[in-house]
Amino acid sequence: MWGIEELKTHREIIDRLDWEMTPERAVETFLEWGTGWARKDQFVRFADQESLYFVIYDWEKPPQVTLIRRTVKEADEIAKIPAPAAMVQRAIEAGGHKPGVGVHAITEELEQWLKGKLGA
Repeated sequence: MWGIEELKTHREIIDRLDWEMTPERAVETFLEWGTGWARKDQFVRFADQESLYFVIYDWEKPPQVTLIRRTVKEADEIAKIPAPAAMVQRAIEAGGHKPGVGVHAITEELEQWLKGKLGA
């Protein structure tokens, strides 16, 4: 598992980050085959397609964001980056209460913070 310093050395990963991907959209895109017509052009086009995106797990301490590599076969955690607690809490609150769900999308605020830290 990488930290922020190691992630910064992998420009090929940083340049491919999908800042628009959310946990919900990842499930729809990569795991719910047969519903592509409802998603317009947001569906898997080839077997090796992948997405690199950040999520927040609301149970983790200290507060952090996790970089996920998602394919149709699996989801791998690549990096964990400690983030300001207040920003993480605002992102969790922005997503609303979802019973049984503890995975949240990052906000624009966290995206900008991450881009600054990663030089993206």
